[in-house]
Amino acid sequence: MQYSESRTRNLRWLTYASIGLFIISFWMIFSYVGPERTQGEVQRIFYTHLGAFFASFVLFVVALIAGIQYLRTRHEKWDDLGLSAIELGLIFSLINIVTGAIWARPIWNTWWTWDPRLTTVAIMWLAYAAYLMLRAGIEDPNRRRRFAAVYSILAFSSVFLTIIIIRVRPDTIHPVVAGPTSTSEGIEGDFAMSDRITTTLLFTIFTYVVISITLLWHRIRLENRTKLIQARKMKLLLNA
Repeated sequence: MQYSESRTRNLRWLTYASIGLFIISFWMIFSYVGPERTQGEVQRIFYTHLGAFFASFVLFVVALIAGIQYLRTRHEKWDDLGLSAIELGLIFSLINIVTGAIWARPIWNTWWTWDPRLTTVAIMWLAYAAYLMLRAGIEDPNRRRRFAAVYSILAFSSVFLTIIIIRVRPDTIHPVVAGPTSTSEGIEGDFAMSDRITTTLLFTIFTYVVISITLLWHRIRLENRTKLIQARKMKLLLNA
């Protein structure tokens, strides 16, 4: 599939917009918003932490939709979309885990603890990592695509569990930074949401979501070009 000039132009502008948003977000994190009253400078990493989580969430939702659409249509483009979304979703969720560990070290005095929220995040990441390994082990293309579609639908349950666990398990120490419990007392690492913190947090989340969509578009474009090159190679081999 060749990209039209208009699609290429749109992707180029989206890429520029993503770079601009990232620069603005970076400035807001380190200049616009000051250090948090209780946590100090380390709280700044929480903006990236949450932005990466929401980016991975959007990508896993895309993979879910792609899986459903492939089972409905059996069109290969949906399989390509699902695979690309999960590859990028794993990267953003890994950023979320790593930044969370960096934040936790001075706040919780440990890099990792088997808190319910952290446990479900680890399960989510491993579930989608297993998708890539299991997919690679299936040789038949049609069977591989069917398996991948079903797996991506089932794996989304780990994403849903990660989101709700913080609200249904009272023993979690992970702060809730959105919703009515965002300023609840007794949560180790909780922080007050001032207007500037809220603005910076929402802008960073928006930025990471836009970046994830931009990268997904680039990844699909790369996949289409790879298939085009492979098709031309096969044609040359057959005509040789």
